[in-house]
Amino acid sequence: MLFLNVIFMLWFHLVSAASTVSRSNPYSLNSRSYTLGPKTDLVISNKVISPDGFARSATLAGGTFPGPIITARKGEHFDINVVNRLTDNEMLLSTSVHWHGIRQNGTNYADGVSFVTQCPIAQNDSFLHSFEARNQAGTFWYHSHYSIQQCDGLRGGFIIYDPEDPLSYLYDVDDETTVITLADWYHTVAPVLGHIIGTNAFSILINGLGRYPGGPLSDLAVVSIEYGKRYRLRLIAMSCDPTFTFSIDNHNLTVIEADGELTQPLLVDSLPILAGQRYSVVLVANQPVDNYWIRALPNTPGLNNFNNNQNSAILRYNGAPVAEPTTNQTTSTNPLSESNLHAFINPGAPGIPEYGKADINLQLVVGLNTGVYSVNGTPYIPPTVPVLLQILSGARHATDLLPAGSVYVLGANKVVELTMPAVSAAGPHPIHLHGVSISGYQLAFDCSL
Repeated sequence: MLFLNVIFMLWFHLVSAASTVSRSNPYSLNSRSYTLGPKTDLVISNKVISPDGFARSATLAGGTFPGPIITARKGEHFDINVVNRLTDNEMLLSTSVHWHGIRQNGTNYADGVSFVTQCPIAQNDSFLHSFEARNQAGTFWYHSHYSIQQCDGLRGGFIIYDPEDPLSYLYDVDDETTVITLADWYHTVAPVLGHIIGTNAFSILINGLGRYPGGPLSDLAVVSIEYGKRYRLRLIAMSCDPTFTFSIDNHNLTVIEADGELTQPLLVDSLPILAGQRYSVVLVANQPVDNYWIRALPNTPGLNNFNNNQNSAILRYNGAPVAEPTTNQTTSTNPLSESNLHAFINPGAPGIPEYGKADINLQLVVGLNTGVYSVNGTPYIPPTVPVLLQILSGARHATDLLPAGSVYVLGANKVVELTMPAVSAAGPHPIHLHGVSISGYQLAFDCSL
């Protein structure tokens, strides 16, 4: 039977509280993410870090924020062993890791979604994620999918390079130095945030560094480039909540990829990037040798400005002085509109390409009541036993897996159209699919990242 689990775990707003400090080694502001291959151990541990000048405990992959960039070539098999070495008793001690954007066709068990495809990984235990990307290439990321643990720092880039990229003629440089991560950062740890509703991030980090209002002039990330070269910048919005407006002073950007899919090249001077989204943009280093501001303006109240050069990083041409830029932001005249993006190769819409003409038409209305989200009036309740384990233990019908109203059963080989009216409960926030089960398509639409 073909069935669809529609699982909505929309982010709630977070509020301020006291920070917790772990008993581990301090974090160096100058450390950068490193790269790992497709067959590796990914060790999850606690450290005290101060990426914006404020020291707090964090949950990290590989000991850094962001975590190490996991890289592979198109077609390679992944064997990623997630090892739980968490020790701070004031932090979440279980964990999971989700590979965001990887379709997991036939390997749903490797998707890393706690309580749906697997149990959380306990302390001093590990879980081997063995999967293929099935012809996927592009910019992805990984993050904790246990409670709101990703807000404590368990996030990192996941890049699959295509040696035969048909758009490679547009750029000269594409490596770990051109990955740019955008993240919100909290001075409050997840176990506290998870019990309170309503706060905002304290700072925005670009490549793991940033500043908070009223804080010290801590180090900012530097992206180094050489005049005359063309760079494929892979932008990853690994935020828990905010949307960013990304731009680089005095430079245009050509969009060539969105969420792991190539697009027809589109020239812009700024672009909105929502939580979980990724873009590849080509930057041509054709401006005078100097320093230029990289900007990621969040839609976060109290943070949506560039005071003290917060929400910023530095684009530095080789030969420019080691100094902060003096460039000014100009009004965007050519911002990205998603409606102007078109697939590089148009796959074609299934069925009749008209609204309401699908075989199955579903309207999904999201609600919020005292911090509990619902879809069409049914609140989300996590399964007490992971969905895949229920199937392996003998569940025979999709409706056996979750409470009544949580599962929509679909016939095989049907075209399905989902309509989601805009609501004020949260967002804007994209959704994406979670995997394919061993007994047919089990697609979980997830708004929790």
